[in-house]
Order: sequence, then structure tokens, then C-alpha cells
Amino acid sequence: MSSATGTSTPTGTGTGTNAGSRSSTNTPTGTATGTTAGTATGKTLTPGSASIAEATAAAQAPSVRAPSLQSPSLQSPSVQAPSLPSSVPPPAPPPGVRRGSGPTARFRRAAGRLPYLLLKGATKSAAVVALLLLWEAAPRLGLVDRTFLPPFSEVAGAWWGLAADGQLADNTGASLVRSFSGFALAVVVAVPLGLLIGWYRPVADLLGPLLEVFRNTAALALLPVFVLLLGIGETSKISIVMYACTWPILLNTVSAVRHVDPTLLRLARSMDLSAPHLFQKVILPSSVPVMFTGIRLAGAASILVLVAAEMIGAKAGLGYLINASQYNFAIPQMYAGILTISAIGVAFNQFLVTVERRLSSWRVPATG
Repeated sequence: MSSATGTSTPTGTGTGTNAGSRSSTNTPTGTATGTTAGTATGKTLTPGSASIAEATAAAQAPSVRAPSLQSPSLQSPSVQAPSLPSSVPPPAPPPGVRRGSGPTARFRRAAGRLPYLLLKGATKSAAVVALLLLWEAAPRLGLVDRTFLPPFSEVAGAWWGLAADGQLADNTGASLVRSFSGFALAVVVAVPLGLLIGWYRPVADLLGPLLEVFRNTAALALLPVFVLLLGIGETSKISIVMYACTWPILLNTVSAVRHVDPTLLRLARSMDLSAPHLFQKVILPSSVPVMFTGIRLAGAASILVLVAAEMIGAKAGLGYLINASQYNFAIPQMYAGILTISAIGVAFNQFLVTVERRLSSWRVPATG
């Protein structure tokens, strides 16, 4: 009210200032309001213009405020476009991309691959099934003497009988302990020695002639020597298995180190890798495939040599079971022991193949 009654100047400057102070107490921003009120009340009261009462009424009347560009709260309501729904469906995936990865999708994919897996399994087992059928039919048809080669069904029954009374488990456990102990010792000794011989020429020149002499000597030919020196206990059997397993691992490791790609070695040397890092990053990964070929051969040798060693002076083991069954003319039990050795060999070889694939996963699989 002070802006209307306390102004008598012909100009509207003072009135606009007071009005701006009045409006700033009522609105968040006083810039636009003060400007508008100053415009409304700041008219000169010259002759011919409105009276003082009219000017006072105009100042007290609510003024039309222009929308401020600085404060969104003073803007006039505008027409808004219709809002989109809150949940917009995702776009369709491009062709060739699998939509789901949940249990249902995995089950459908597994069901789709089931015929292929069945066909692959049938193809791999066809030869084994044919051999078992021939084994069952040949003695029954009189093609072979069933006294020395009983049908497979009788051998399976004898195997089940040995498993039921615990003889099979006891003999298998004794053989596995001896075989795996000798095999593990051979790996621990042969792999580092093969790396040294293959990488350092002086070590190869020093040990080469001695290794050539022993590697051409059959393990079974030295079995009496091991028995005489170490006795007929567990030490001689584990030692003969270790001796037989050492040579395949050692020779393949030496060959693997010597045939590392020279391009990889030059690249590693150009990066100033130290000797330990060179072994870790280049030589060992490149040697794994050939090295595991020798390890798999050693795994098979550990079973075969052990059976021969258990036939001499052993009181437990699969070799002892086979030898005792032969002396007692229990032919089905003898074949049951042979089948058990074959199953152990296949399972052990498959385990080594799995480890090899794990350690050499960097290799690109061959196509075609």
C-alpha cells in the first residue's frame, strides 16, 4: 500500500522499487513481479490521466505475471504430450540370437541334442557290444571250447560273486595303491628331468648315454633284480612301476621341449622375459600336448607292469587274483579280473585325457 500513497513524483521509478519490495515477500522471486508492478504503478500522473484512486486500485489489483524463465514454478501450465507407458516391451532380438537361457530353454536345447548324443554313444559302443555278443555266442555255438572261454554271462556272474564277497574290492584297492604310487613318482621325477634335458644341452650331453642304456632295457626283464634288491614287499612293486612309467614321460617331455615353436621363443625373448617366466608362459604350455602323450602311455604301463609284478610273491592285487584263479582252474574268475583291469585302464586314460584338455584349453581345435 505504501507504493500507491507515498509516491507523488511524475516518474514511476520509486513506485516500481517499492512494489518490487512488496512482491518479493509474497513470491519466490521478486524480479518479474517487481517489474510488472512497477510498470503498472509507475505511470506518470499527468493531466488527462487516471486519478490517484484509480492508480491505487490498479496497484492493489492482482497483476498478470509473465512466466519467468528462471523459475520453473512460475511458468504457466502448458499442454503436455501424452506420456508413454511405463513398461515398454524390449525390442525383439536379432535372428540367430537365443532368447532364453533359463531352465526351460536349457531343457529344450538338451532335448534337441538328445538324438545326436544317443547316436554318438551308439556309434562309439557298437564295436564293444559286437565283441561281447560274439563272446557270448561263440562258446554256446561250439566255435570255441567253453571250458577255456566261458560265455560272457558266466564271466559277469563270477565278477558279481567276487564283488559281493569283497575279494574284488580288496584286490583292486591293493593294485590301485601300487599303480598310482609308482605312476605319481614317475611323473614327479621324469617331468622336471625331461625339461632340463630338453632345454639345457650340457645336461643332455651328460645324461644322454646313460638314459639310452636304461630305456632300451625292458622293465619285466629287471623284475628279478628289483625283487632281489628290494624284496617281495610293496617297495619292489612300486619301484618297478615307477621304472616302467619313467621312460615314456621322460622321452616325450624331452621331445616336446626341443620342438617348441622358434617363433614363440623369439617373441618371448624380444619381450625380455626372464628364464622362469619363459618356462611358465611359453615352454610349459607348448609342451603340454606331447608331454601328456607320454603320461597316457605311462598310465597304461603302470597297470600292465603291475599285474606282472603281482604274479610274483604277492598276496593281494588283481595280478594275484588272476594268477590264483588260473592255478585253481577258476576260469570265469580269471576273466573277471582281466575285465576289471581293462575297465580301470580305460577310466584312468579318460581321466588323463580330461586333465590334458583342461591344461591345453588354449589350443584351437582342429576343424574338418
